[in-house]
Amino acid sequence: MNDKIFLEGMRFYGYHGVLEAENEIGQIFLVDIYLTLDLKDAGESDSVFETVNYADVYEDVKEIMEGTPVNLLEHLAEHIAKRINSHYNRVMETRVRITKENPPIPGHYKGVGIEITRVNQS
Repeated sequence: MNDKIFLEGMRFYGYHGVLEAENEIGQIFLVDIYLTLDLKDAGESDSVFETVNYADVYEDVKEIMEGTPVNLLEHLAEHIAKRINSHYNRVMETRVRITKENPPIPGHYKGVGIEITRVNQS
């Protein structure tokens, strides 16, 4: 199945990170979510009940990203993927990408981050 719902470029301010400066000052995190699921029924019925409401997914991601600070982006991504896969049984696979555009590390780059893909086991 290659059908996807995506939420790209979500921006959240949080205090996640290993470095002390990240916990004190905080920073903007850029989050992209890609959900693999069958969209055929929704396409034919025009019913939101045959798909996943991306407004609900946004609220799930926002709660995690603006919630309790953690050290690792990997931890945030796992939490997001688990939340989506446990709340939306239509989702077959969740891909989460989190980027720090301006972490307090020297160098010139567009961003640093992680990306994970998790299959829904439910």
